[in-house]
Amino acid sequence: MFVLIAGGGPSGAQLAGLLVAQGHRVRLIEHRREVLATIHHELPTEAVYEGNATDLKVLEQAGIRQAQVLVASMSRDEDNLVLCFLARAVFGVERVIAQINNPRHAWLFDERFHVDVALNEATILAQLIEEEMSLGDMMTLLKLRRGQYSLVEVRVPEGARAVGMAIKDMPLPEHCLITAIFRRGEVVVPRGGTTVEVDDEVLVMTDHAGEEQLAALFEGPA
Repeated sequence: MFVLIAGGGPSGAQLAGLLVAQGHRVRLIEHRREVLATIHHELPTEAVYEGNATDLKVLEQAGIRQAQVLVASMSRDEDNLVLCFLARAVFGVERVIAQINNPRHAWLFDERFHVDVALNEATILAQLIEEEMSLGDMMTLLKLRRGQYSLVEVRVPEGARAVGMAIKDMPLPEHCLITAIFRRGEVVVPRGGTTVEVDDEVLVMTDHAGEEQLAALFEGPA
């Protein structure tokens, strides 16, 4: 995959390094001399392009027409918005991702500027805190479909409603599926007649709306 990153600050440079290590083709665009001096020590020479990412000519020369993903990670939100718009409207980049520097500007980063994914650190942190507080003993392992669905793990304590209950008899939410049960070091394939035991580690795929019902089912008494 060819990823074009605009902005060599800490976020952009670290992302570029991770993608290079994973074997992706990466080109990072940066014009600030003091920043270039640092990233030239961290990234391969061919991964760094010197220039201003808001300049159409620079984008062309950096290979934006071949890029499958563009990441706008510059220090000014207005530059990131302009770049996102140009990437899709002018160059037809398939996937456009933007970093939000000021949370007050988050409302601008949407389809109007062709932003597919907006990374707002303040919002992400708030969501993680809220989620961890609401999940109780459940732990989120994976997010799917932009956070609409989660793969969660819960260890079943003594006194939980689900103990001794067959899966087919459980009042599971509509968009909820028990995918696996780990019991005494072995994997139990969940079927309708499978019953849940104390200390089982249950993997469940669910949407956000079903998390509360799952918590009520698998958590122990308060």
